[in-house]
Amino acid sequence: MKLFSGKLTAIQLQQAVWVSVFVVIMLSLLPMDPFGQAFAYAIIYTAFYAAIIYGNILWLFPKLYQKGRFVWYVLAVIVFLFAVGIIRGFITLTVYNTFFAPKPEAMTFKILSGFIVGGILIFLLSFIFRIAIAYFDLKRQSEEIIVQKTQAELNLLKSQVQPHFLFNTLNNIYYEAYLEAPRTAGLIEQLSNIMRYFVDESPKQVVSIGTEILFIENYIELEKIRIRYEIHLTFSNNCDATLSIPPMLLMTFVENVFKHGIDKSSVDNKIDISLVQENGRLIFTTENTIPDVPLNPNSTGFGIENLRKRLVLLYKDDFDLSTKNKGDIYVARLNIPLL
Repeated sequence: MKLFSGKLTAIQLQQAVWVSVFVVIMLSLLPMDPFGQAFAYAIIYTAFYAAIIYGNILWLFPKLYQKGRFVWYVLAVIVFLFAVGIIRGFITLTVYNTFFAPKPEAMTFKILSGFIVGGILIFLLSFIFRIAIAYFDLKRQSEEIIVQKTQAELNLLKSQVQPHFLFNTLNNIYYEAYLEAPRTAGLIEQLSNIMRYFVDESPKQVVSIGTEILFIENYIELEKIRIRYEIHLTFSNNCDATLSIPPMLLMTFVENVFKHGIDKSSVDNKIDISLVQENGRLIFTTENTIPDVPLNPNSTGFGIENLRKRLVLLYKDDFDLSTKNKGDIYVARLNIPLL
């Protein structure tokens, strides 16, 4: 049905309900009263029914009952229903005496008690009305979540099409280059592996240390292309490659080495990288010679600071991140627990 398909808002649904209530009341009065009198009474009754229901679900119930003030809630409901019943009775009688009565009638206790009892029944219905509104809102939110999930899945599929197309293209170029220039083909393969890491591995919560090491090695080989002279680089690894760590933690240090610690015009660039597993912890260290002239004097070390913020989120205070100069050698060290 359209009412429960999410095509109507909660306000539109309530408007439809009250129009229906008005029509039902009027049709029930027409056999006994003239059209004008039935129309006037239907408006009065519908308005007071709405006042009772919304007075409870929007004011009394949330302000008193939901805050644990149960006695005050009961007292407020009694006063509220008596007040609404009396006001409704006098308005109804006034309209009747003014427009429809052959002769004026006086208000009696019996008439007032009838209006008050009728208000009690409508008050009880207000809880059903409240549940219906909550159900409608929950159903609409569920449908919105499903739509958002479907759209997110569609966007994900779209985002995967382009990288996979690029990977396939790189593979074709690799096979072509392998026949003519094997070294170029190797570089293409390393670039493809790096891009695949960004797409497939970096979104994960954790990756294997072996995967992270392979990524770093591919990155180093590609960085060497930009450097004129040979780099004296050692990369020692003494840890279980099957253990897991969050992705891209180690990369910041390696990137900083090539960004700030390499002088392309020098023949004496030295880099030492070590990865050690010790007492359930992983210790990653990079050491590089400091160029005579800083390559980027305006650098403020955003990479290290961003890494520190990420480490705080991941490990709270259970990590050690340090950087320091030892003469003409720059040392960066990271100590984190293994998962």
